[in-house]
Amino acid sequence: MDFKNFFKGIIVGIGGVAPGLSGSVLLVIFGLYQKTINAIGTIFKDFKKNLCFLIPLFLGFGVGVLLFSKVVNFLLNNFEAPTRFAFLGLILGTLPLFWKEVKKEGFNKKYYIAIVAGLIVGILLFYFNANLFPVVTEPNLFQSVILGVAVAGSSIVPGVDSAAILSSLGLYELYVKSVAELNFAILIPAGVGLGLGVLVISFIVNKLIKHCYTLTFSIIFGLFLSIIPKVLNGSCIEGFNIGSIFFVIFGFLFSLYFGDIQNNNEKIKNFFWKIKEKKSVKE
Repeated sequence: MDFKNFFKGIIVGIGGVAPGLSGSVLLVIFGLYQKTINAIGTIFKDFKKNLCFLIPLFLGFGVGVLLFSKVVNFLLNNFEAPTRFAFLGLILGTLPLFWKEVKKEGFNKKYYIAIVAGLIVGILLFYFNANLFPVVTEPNLFQSVILGVAVAGSSIVPGVDSAAILSSLGLYELYVKSVAELNFAILIPAGVGLGLGVLVISFIVNKLIKHCYTLTFSIIFGLFLSIIPKVLNGSCIEGFNIGSIFFVIFGFLFSLYFGDIQNNNEKIKNFFWKIKEKKSVKE
């Protein structure tokens, strides 16, 4: 098993339970998003190879969610403002690395339009959706399948707020209730929709990335920017103080360091090596 991807999967799982931080965005930063989408979208073309790549990643993701969901829940219930400010710092720390991925295959001024378009769509979708569809309480088979497809789409596309998407479709309350009550009459068809959604949406996203990489990631980057303010709530604004700035800075530096830990360790090593060399010359 690829233990490197397993441990990255754990960090991605933490991103999946942290408010405002997306697991798929962390996959982008780790350089694994395109590989993951390609492996899912073409899973039957090279089944064994794709499975060997996906299994440790998904296992790590599951471990990350199970280990840290209760930790995150405890922190939010007991230290909400500091926790949310720390998460804000973590998210801001991912921006330079995400931006680097956006520009990886060439970038020019026209792509700023795509970023702004993604930002505007995100703001309209996540803040002014006003429940586009009526709330579903007694779903039919089709609506249960659509629930699974919606969860798949919001999980696969980086920068998309799952709660906002499900709310706009009138499915959020249904999703939370059916999971909490283990209502298999809803969860089984939703699981079918989830599986189909993952395969189809991954296939589409994979094609978009291959044929228009920078445009696709520019729009995704804009969407991601739009959800950042949702990390904080009213209590955070009211309780803002000097300590809040500390938590933001801590989260930012932590994210920046662990986002490219291998290169950062090398830079630190070289820095201390140069200091040691200078001391040796002086002596």
